[in-house]
Amino acid sequence: MGERIITEEIIQSFHQYLVREEKSTATIEKYLRDVRTFSTYIGSKIVTKELVMDYKQNLQVKEYAVRSINSMLASLSSLLDFLGWSECKVKNIKMQKQVYCAEEKELTKAEYFRLLEASKKKPQLQLVMQTICGTGIRVSELQHFTVEAVKQGEVIVNCKGKTRTILIPGKLRKRLLDYARKQKIQSGTIFLSQKKTPLNRSYIWEQMKGLCKEANVSPGKVFPHNLRKLFARTFYGIEKDIAKLADILGHSSIDTTRIYIMSTGSEHRKKIEQLGLVV
Repeated sequence: MGERIITEEIIQSFHQYLVREEKSTATIEKYLRDVRTFSTYIGSKIVTKELVMDYKQNLQVKEYAVRSINSMLASLSSLLDFLGWSECKVKNIKMQKQVYCAEEKELTKAEYFRLLEASKKKPQLQLVMQTICGTGIRVSELQHFTVEAVKQGEVIVNCKGKTRTILIPGKLRKRLLDYARKQKIQSGTIFLSQKKTPLNRSYIWEQMKGLCKEANVSPGKVFPHNLRKLFARTFYGIEKDIAKLADILGHSSIDTTRIYIMSTGSEHRKKIEQLGLVV
């Protein structure tokens, strides 16, 4: 491939490779976003391991979360493997396994209900939030909620070479069909933009952020993926079956599911205090 310089042509080739590998739309978008961030950082310089190490250091200086840095490096490593430049890859930052999540980032059930109340004048957004939180789906899977699937009471999703069935609760099914009827949507995807295309993550995120002030919820807690996590914690609190939850969420590793159901620091502290080991 000549000199090791990342061009737009290379990024487009990488894009096509990810499509052929059957990566999900959300994964492809993230990989390309991360690769472009690196490309902007290095400009027209020749890619070397030293340059990648500098980039890694730069992310740390900018105080990115360790998990975010490792995720960005994973995207870059995928590109380097694709180009045959594997020797330029760098190691992830080692991080201690967390036993509880940051309280300031966890969306509570009460806060979720306040967001729903604040969205009463935005019926589409309100129903989108309930669909994600009521089923535990990824935002990218909203497009599979068609009139036909909802009538059947289940949505079939193909992702990362796996097929899973998402069951729709009765109350949500009724609301989805009522919404479709009012919007005169007789078939196909229920949640559409004004251009009649499926809603994307950025649009939903932006709409949710607009509810923060009225709902009195910290903006740092308000994003679509937190609705999926709230579903996971609520389900686990009732069922206590992590393997079943992993299947519902479409996780290939239970370790990923464990991250979703972490308790907050204050909850963790209460459990320790309940041990009664300090006189």
